Amino acid sequence: MKIAVIGASGKTGQLLVKEAISRGHDVTAIVRKASQPLDPKANVLIKDLFELTYTDLKPFDVIIDAFGTWALESLPLHQTSLKHLTDILSGKTNRLLVVGGAGSLYVNPQHSLRLVDSPDFPEVFKPLATNMAKALDALRTCDDVQWTYLSPAIEFNADGERTGHYILGGEEVLFNSQGKSQISYADYAIAMIDEAEKAKHIKQRFTVATE
Repeated sequence: MKIAVIGASGKTGQLLVKEAISRGHDVTAIVRKASQPLDPKANVLIKDLFELTYTDLKPFDVIIDAFGTWALESLPLHQTSLKHLTDILSGKTNRLLVVGGAGSLYVNPQHSLRLVDSPDFPEVFKPLATNMAKALDALRTCDDVQWTYLSPAIEFNADGERTGHYILGGEEVLFNSQGKSQISYADYAIAMIDEAEKAKHIKQRFTVATE
């Protein structure tokens, strides 16, 4: 497959590129600056996300959006960046896989309470989680885009080990047999590239956790 990773120099993006390359896919890393760290086996496209056109993305079977920002003033970019991508992929067959957040997962079977709105959710992370949740809400309305949104477990560990094992969930926070909701970036990357290959969650959000 031909796979593009937007935000390929970030921690998640780098692991997604590495995982896809390890499986023999033709991978292009899309980054804003030439100086950003990249896998030497990846093709490179240096271009700002907001300047991407369909001509740029047309060659790819799958586009993975690993864009992320954490500065308070730039958090709305989670919404506007995803809108830009869905606009240019509207009506196209290319698939869009989105590196999502856990805050929008539901904590009850009725799907009336999201993690971000629960009493114990850390206040410091609420602005980020809220912006990412709004981006997901908008994504759900894109009926003419072949999208998939992957939420990690509550504890998303950048330096966690690559176990190669994960469990799948849907719209609710996922806990393993030890009652923990956690996954490493490396295992998350495995799940994302598995989805790129198998296309089991078209126009759906799903979640993963490490067993």
